[in-house]
Amino acid sequence: MDVGLAGPRGIRQAGAGLFALGFSLQRPRPRHSRAATPEEQAELKKLLHTVASARAETPRCRVEVWAFDQHRLGLKPLARRVWARVGQRPVAISHHKYRWLYLYGFVHPAIGAVEWWLANSVNVALFQSVLDAFARNVGAGDDKIVVIVLDNAGWHVSRKVTLPEGIRLCFLPPYSPELQPAERLWPLTDEAVANKPLETLDALFETRDQRCAALSDNPAIIRGNTLFHWWPAE
Repeated sequence: MDVGLAGPRGIRQAGAGLFALGFSLQRPRPRHSRAATPEEQAELKKLLHTVASARAETPRCRVEVWAFDQHRLGLKPLARRVWARVGQRPVAISHHKYRWLYLYGFVHPAIGAVEWWLANSVNVALFQSVLDAFARNVGAGDDKIVVIVLDNAGWHVSRKVTLPEGIRLCFLPPYSPELQPAERLWPLTDEAVANKPLETLDALFETRDQRCAALSDNPAIIRGNTLFHWWPAE
């Protein structure tokens, strides 16, 4: 039976032809059916650039744009691909331990600065504590406005949250994580525990703490992973 392009050789020829035309085989990125429209996403980008332009209008008051997100991490090991010889299958020790920590991360993509906190939960009270500490650390106040881009999690939008002086919140459009630079932090932090089983939360805390400290000392890596082409420059 003549299967034409349905045969293995035909598939290879078709693939080579598409590659020559600039195509590559890619897995579609999941997108929520209720995600923000391109127009709504464009409004966020426009807003951030409007905020950035305020620097020139208020030279006595510095304006910075940061991004914030949380990341759940646990004792169940993360499996990652590794290099291995052809014909050999690498093995990584694994166990099912469903105990968690949460990494709170602020990032200033334009300069590669980061601020980290490790906590045992996510809720309004913890978010308030982290927000207050962050404001103190970066010097937000009368002469410095810090705009934080974050998602619409319940503990972010709660009326119980009191904004520290100098802090402004800018919420992402619905179901649009691709607009969040802080999302790019988590693959970097996860490298420390990839294919490595940890027995206790204390061990996980120490490992993550060391990794976050190392990343804080490498702003070029942070900037290279989080500075989107449309993000306002400093």
